[in-house]
Amino acid sequence: MNKYFLILFIVYFFTSCGSSEKINPAKEKEAMKEADIAFSNLSKAKGMKEAFLKYMDTSAVMLRPGRMPLKGMDAAQFIYNQNDSSYILTWVPRGAEIASSGDMGYTDGIWTAYQKKWLSDSVSQCTYVTIWEKQANGTWKFVLDTGNDGVDRKK
Repeated sequence: MNKYFLILFIVYFFTSCGSSEKINPAKEKEAMKEADIAFSNLSKAKGMKEAFLKYMDTSAVMLRPGRMPLKGMDAAQFIYNQNDSSYILTWVPRGAEIASSGDMGYTDGIWTAYQKKWLSDSVSQCTYVTIWEKQANGTWKFVLDTGNDGVDRKK
């Protein structure tokens, strides 16, 4: 009886280890887009600084106008040094694409900054692209964040 049980255990062990969960790119794309929305919601609720530091991968690259790319700890330090007490930064993803592997992708959309005093008057509205990577624990963190000034509202 013990031999039979051992053989079943070995067969089960090797078949379960050999089979990996099938990747569902559509599901992962939606999860990544939801991470971008949660990132924006946290920025609105707790501030840009807290949101960026939470969703930033340790190796993240940030592209900002008039600066060389900021990488890893330099990017985190740049965010940490920001004073976000006078404005609210939010964004809305308009598009998303994901690799067939389901572990990397990007979101793009429009971000808006508002002065806290005058929530109805936007200070600026610009476009962004965020590149995301799925972490080992299943969460999404950004590995590259960039944006550019201006949105042509006529297009």
